[in-house]
Amino acid sequence: METIKKVIANEWVTESMETVKKVVTNEYFPAAAVLSGVILFWVLGLFGGLSLLSARQSPVTTLTWLLFVYALAVLSPLAGLVAAIDLVRRWLRNRQARAAESA
Repeated sequence: METIKKVIANEWVTESMETVKKVVTNEYFPAAAVLSGVILFWVLGLFGGLSLLSARQSPVTTLTWLLFVYALAVLSPLAGLVAAIDLVRRWLRNRQARAAESA
């Protein structure tokens, strides 16, 4: 019985690793990861991302936090736009390649 459990667990781990490999090596993964990170940043910001400012911190810590958030707020929409454009470009290219193959 113990051997069966080990074999089943081994197969599950192997299948899971294969799935993770397919996802990570997918051509859409880098742009999708960046876009997901940008969306997560803005959602967290909407739900109280500036809570650090309500706690008593030294002025240098507060200034560093504000500069960090400002840089992310400026650069994240740009990164999200580039990632979205890349995803659409890859999707259109792959769709056209499939249409050419089937024709």
